[in-house]
Amino acid sequence: MKVVICGAGQVGYGIAERLAAEQNDVSVIDSSPKLINAIGDQLDVRGFVGHGAHPDVLAAAGAEEADMIIAVTLYDEVNMVACQVAHSLFNVPTKVARIRSQSYLQGRWQNLFSRENMPIDVIISPEIEVGEMVLRRLALPGAVETVRFADDQVVTVGINIEDDCPVVDTPLRQLTELFPDLGAVVVGVYRNNNLFVPSSSDSLLVGDLAYVVAKRDQVRRALGIFGHEEPEASRVVIAGGGNIGLYVARALESRHSNTRVKLIEASRERAVGVADELKRSVILHGSALDQGILDEADVGSADTMVALTNDDEVNILSCVMAKKLGCRRNLCLLNNPSYPAFTAALGIDAFINPRAVTISKILQHVRRGRIRGVHSLQNGAAEVVEAEALDTSPLVGRPLREIDLPTGIRVGAVYRNGKVYTPNGDFQIQAQDRIVIFAVAARVRQVEQMFRVSLEFF
Repeated sequence: MKVVICGAGQVGYGIAERLAAEQNDVSVIDSSPKLINAIGDQLDVRGFVGHGAHPDVLAAAGAEEADMIIAVTLYDEVNMVACQVAHSLFNVPTKVARIRSQSYLQGRWQNLFSRENMPIDVIISPEIEVGEMVLRRLALPGAVETVRFADDQVVTVGINIEDDCPVVDTPLRQLTELFPDLGAVVVGVYRNNNLFVPSSSDSLLVGDLAYVVAKRDQVRRALGIFGHEEPEASRVVIAGGGNIGLYVARALESRHSNTRVKLIEASRERAVGVADELKRSVILHGSALDQGILDEADVGSADTMVALTNDDEVNILSCVMAKKLGCRRNLCLLNNPSYPAFTAALGIDAFINPRAVTISKILQHVRRGRIRGVHSLQNGAAEVVEAEALDTSPLVGRPLREIDLPTGIRVGAVYRNGKVYTPNGDFQIQAQDRIVIFAVAARVRQVEQMFRVSLEFF
């Protein structure tokens, strides 16, 4: 696949890194010579210095032969015009744009991005994607990662295995025997900086991060079995009243009427604006690093502190302070890719990386075959993929035990006619089934091939 990426920042670099590693033909455009030199030195891509929406720069980057353009510069307007130019002048089939301003995304302007006006095939809004991720974490506080697939009927959760886990050191095959109706599968384990698919004889150890695919109505039970029975948060303190903080607070007000929200915002002007937008939330003007403000927010009796400012250091320290003051759990936004390695030592229960969330959303549209959803794990070490099985798929029509799946791939769930199945060795996948499958990075290309139309079929 030939892909042109406009923007060599964190997201653009991350997408280029993933696609280049999979032997795609990648060109990257950015107005910063420093960023282009860095990406050219570190990755097998072609770099071009220039304006991402200018026709001559797009032409030099190979837009005429491109299968896709991904516009993720810092500016919405550049991203939008780049897609328009790619469509009008170069007839690029698939156009993806990151758009941050919520003004463009309001429902009454939905025709703006139609093919007749501004033909953008996929719009990525990081604020909405990250906001929804925060809400899912609040709903399942025992999980450190939560992603939904198959019309929200299948959930993939990351679960920390701690000292009080009832099933620690228990072979996974025994879990199936102990809980035959659980409807959950351990598809991956992150241990000592290594992410792998466990065998049935493997056991979970203290310190592991287990990735579990479960039926939606079995997720809380699965968390309980692994030692996490934390109730859903009902008292939440949010640090940061930016787009993400406001989105989360507004959603909590509309979807969870029993949840009490207090929001801390450092800018007085922004705090006043947020107070006008929200109905039931308490808005406090001040720094989330001021213990007096945290006491005023009654953070000591809160269920969760959610730090969503634009400053990683503020997010980390405010979460640490909240925990010391008695807050039960914390969750923070981290943009710096170096910080996640230190979160556990600092007492951070969970974090969200906007870059990783955005990349996962884009990969869903980059992957070939009948791919419906993608979520990247551990900075690209593995992916959870939802895909639709075709008649020609090698997975169709045979018991799973007879299919020689490569090491590093595990089927977690199958969604068929509105019902979720947890497959065993005798289960047979049918055409049009939607399959949630875990694959380590080296096996992702093979997963794509399993769900592509075979030329021999014609």
